[in-house]
Amino acid sequence: MKQYKHLDELFLAYHQRGKKIRKRLREYAQVPVEKYFYELAYCLMTPQSSAVNAGKVQVLLEEHDFLNADFNPEPFLLIKEHYVRFHKTKAKWLMEMKMQFPSIIKIIRSNHTAVEKREWLVHHVKGLSYKESTHFLRNIGENGGLAILDRHILRNLKHYGVLRLLPLTVTKKHYLSIEKKFQKFSTFARISVDELDLLFWSNETGEILK
Repeated sequence: MKQYKHLDELFLAYHQRGKKIRKRLREYAQVPVEKYFYELAYCLMTPQSSAVNAGKVQVLLEEHDFLNADFNPEPFLLIKEHYVRFHKTKAKWLMEMKMQFPSIIKIIRSNHTAVEKREWLVHHVKGLSYKESTHFLRNIGENGGLAILDRHILRNLKHYGVLRLLPLTVTKKHYLSIEKKFQKFSTFARISVDELDLLFWSNETGEILK
């Protein structure tokens, strides 16, 4: 379409990184159910914080069996080498999510659509927005083509002409509207939303992160 830009650049990048991206997506789909709790913990820690640091704390929580052990995770979020911002609030979210997890896993393993699962997560799990809920579903291979609209993705959507301007705030209405534009662009480019998500992330960071 006429408004889309830099398509040659997009297709070249996809050609160069597509194989690694598809491999990573297969890895998401193979995450065992017993890891879902820690993938959700990761997504609760990432807002306004380093994804790398959140990943390191995720590993620590798993090593210390946070799901089954009785302790406050705040000290792990406070460690200087991988500090997670807003540690007090996020530690509280983690403990509340742990209490809810039987209900969460029941929804995730149900026959509900990805849209329905995301709506439930947003409305029932404190700390999860549309972005983090979609991120979690993607990281377990369950997002069904829904979009993770973080600042990296939004910048790329503007670069490729999907958006004219970057939104100052992203309300639910804005999120769903931009997601539809992203999905339309995905159909046009014949590259899935999930693949574009990781391609855009790699454009920004040089890595195919989770």
